Amino acid sequence: MQFLNRILFKTSGKKKFYVTRAGLERLKKDYENLKSFKLAKTSGETPHFLHSDEIDQEYLDFEDDLTMLESRIADLEYVLENAELIKPPPKEKSDTVCLGAKVLIDRDGHEDEYTILSSLEANPGLGIISDESPVGKALLGHKKGDQVVMNSPIKTIYKIKRVRYA
Repeated sequence: MQFLNRILFKTSGKKKFYVTRAGLERLKKDYENLKSFKLAKTSGETPHFLHSDEIDQEYLDFEDDLTMLESRIADLEYVLENAELIKPPPKEKSDTVCLGAKVLIDRDGHEDEYTILSSLEANPGLGIISDESPVGKALLGHKKGDQVVMNSPIKTIYKIKRVRYA
C-alpha cells in the first residue's frame, strides 16, 4: 500500500489505473475489508485522550493506526474510481507487446515468460512484471521476432519468441 501513497503523492490530476478483472476484484475486496476493519476498530471502546496530565500513549497509537487506515482506504477509493480494465489489443496488433500480454522471451538461450501488467498487480516472483519496470518498459511496443537490447548495468538481449493475450 505504500506504493499507492507514492503514486498519489506524485500524481497531479487524474491517473488511470489499468487492472485485470481479477485485480479489480481483489482491490474491491481489500477496500471492503479495510472499511469493515475500520468500523470494527472504531465501534468498540476507544482509548481516552487523557488519563492524567500526560498524553496517553495508547490513545496516540490508536490515532496513528486510524490515520494510516483512513489513508489506505482513501488510496483504494482513488484507485477504484480511476480503474480501467485492461483490454486485449485489436487482432491486427495481437503480435505486439501491450499491457496484458504474456511474452515468451529468449535471453542467452534461457526462456522466460512474463506477463506485463501495471504496478498494482506486478509480482516478479510469479513472472508478472510491471509496465514501468525496465524490462516491461523495454518490451512494450515490440513484436514477435524483435530483439530488445537492455544496457543496464550489463548488455542483455531479449528475443521475443511469442506474444499472446488471455
